[in-house]
Amino acid sequence: MMGRVVDLDVSDLEPPEPLETTLERLRTLPEGHALRMIHRMKPCLLYDRLAELGFESDTREGRDGRCQVYLWRRGDAPAEAAARRLAGGLPPWRD
Repeated sequence: MMGRVVDLDVSDLEPPEPLETTLERLRTLPEGHALRMIHRMKPCLLYDRLAELGFESDTREGRDGRCQVYLWRRGDAPAEAAARRLAGGLPPWRD
């Protein structure tokens, strides 16, 4: 099964909407799908929640300079492969 990546652009939302919207989308993310969250900055509060929800992530800098966080359920190999395939073409996020 080939994984898919779905986009969620939260870059125009005001706090705490980006975090809330992303967490809600993760709760309903279908098996085999990864989420690419696009934000104007690194979503530091999100990372603390990922482990308890069973998700992993890879944070990259998009070609437009915005932060792109690729998220997938731990153990979902098709979703992870799809996320890593897209993320691999971008540089790691600068801290």
